[in-house]
Amino acid sequence: MALYKNANYLQVSNHQAFDLLHNPGIPTPYSGVYRCYGCGLEIAEVKGRPLPAQNHHQHTDWSVPIRWQLVVTHK
Repeated sequence: MALYKNANYLQVSNHQAFDLLHNPGIPTPYSGVYRCYGCGLEIAEVKGRPLPAQNHHQHTDWSVPIRWQLVVTHK
């Protein structure tokens, strides 16, 4: 889970970008912190660079696909 110390630096957003699940290897749509929907692993990535590939990490349950979900981004 992403952590923060000072709430003054963050703001709540209901933007639809936080609801989308992204496949491994696609260009990152927004710079920020992404969380693997299947296992909770978090990574930081830059817009336009590929999200980590399918073999970036393994799940203990092989039936759960790796999908990346935006957790934190900037305006």
